[in-house]
Amino acid sequence: MSRRRLLAIAALLGPLAGCAVAPEEDPVMIRLSDLDGRVARVERVLTNDSLLDLSKRIDALQGEVRSLRGSVEQLENQTAGGSKQQRDLYGDLERRLVALEAGASGLTAPGSGSAAVPGDELAYERAFNALKSGNYPGAIDGFKQYLQLYPTGASASNAQYWLGEAYYVTRDYGNAAAAFQRTAEVWPTSRKVPDALVKLGYTQFEQKRFEAARDTLNSVVQRFPGTDAARLATERLQRLPNSAR
Repeated sequence: MSRRRLLAIAALLGPLAGCAVAPEEDPVMIRLSDLDGRVARVERVLTNDSLLDLSKRIDALQGEVRSLRGSVEQLENQTAGGSKQQRDLYGDLERRLVALEAGASGLTAPGSGSAAVPGDELAYERAFNALKSGNYPGAIDGFKQYLQLYPTGASASNAQYWLGEAYYVTRDYGNAAAAFQRTAEVWPTSRKVPDALVKLGYTQFEQKRFEAARDTLNSVVQRFPGTDAARLATERLQRLPNSAR
């Protein structure tokens, strides 16, 4: 990371650290710089066309993305109520993480792909690629079209989940909540259900529906103990107002 970029981040986060703390000593700035570097490393790996031992790389990437998600949650908690610039900075990290999650999920080891109908696969990949590239309106349109054409397709539950993510990063929380809720209700055995319920809880939190968020996040902790979803749900529960706990 360049010195200019570090100084820009320090300028954004300086008010949180107190005037007496030098930028290079600000613990929040240090953690954010580390997080930015980790995101960049995963982004580089996901664009590397010469990956070796692909299945191990997939596991490592997905584990790193889950770790990054937790780090963003912690840093967001530390800087709650910060300036618009700070919120925008974390919004950028959120968007990059969604793209990373999509990229890591989209990787498949040799021989592990399913025999999808060509039209089904093409429609899903088109929407998925739009999401990874940050074209959220295109991703929303693509996933909605996929779900209309292939409501029982092999990737239908994934399409519904990523539709929710695309709405979430654009702060369309009403549609995001509906998309995550539908993922859990229509595909109750999908591997996306824990993540969908966590993000439903996040969305309810952003809508200030704190009691609903509490109930949703508690259900994740109870239904999926010991998982990354349960850990993220627990962290968000700790941020609820005391009156909603």
